[in-house]
Amino acid sequence: MFQTISYTGNREQDYPIMLKQLHALLDGETDVIANLSNASALLNSFLTDVNWVGFYIWKEEQLVLGPFQGLPACIRIPNGRGVCGTAIKERKTQLVPDVQAFPGHIACDSASRSEIVVPIIVQGKPFGVLDIDSPSLERFDQVDQQYLEQFVDMLISHL
Repeated sequence: MFQTISYTGNREQDYPIMLKQLHALLDGETDVIANLSNASALLNSFLTDVNWVGFYIWKEEQLVLGPFQGLPACIRIPNGRGVCGTAIKERKTQLVPDVQAFPGHIACDSASRSEIVVPIIVQGKPFGVLDIDSPSLERFDQVDQQYLEQFVDMLISHL
């Protein structure tokens, strides 16, 4: 059973603890929606200074809104458009310190100022993206990228 754990405030120590919590949530569960829902809730409770945490799922050559935590969001994102569309097209994490400086940024929430998007590729094919927004500039860095990519890798093994 999942148990809430207090974090220390040191991201390098706390991210591995959060990854263990993800493993506990995913262990034995095969339902994709349930796993994505719990994953977004876990991240939303773990991360500070974020205003949206969730998933877009690859369907019919576009990204479609999946489980998330936050305000209502854009429902469909074309391949290659915005930060999410770029991440899935390039199959590369997008670490954006200022979304207003990102060419073609799609403003689903005008309060968002920075963003990180990790593509989810399953058996060589696009599955979707993990998208996290913050109301602060330069909220995400290489530490976040490293551990969020590990988070996605663990999630992939349960999809």
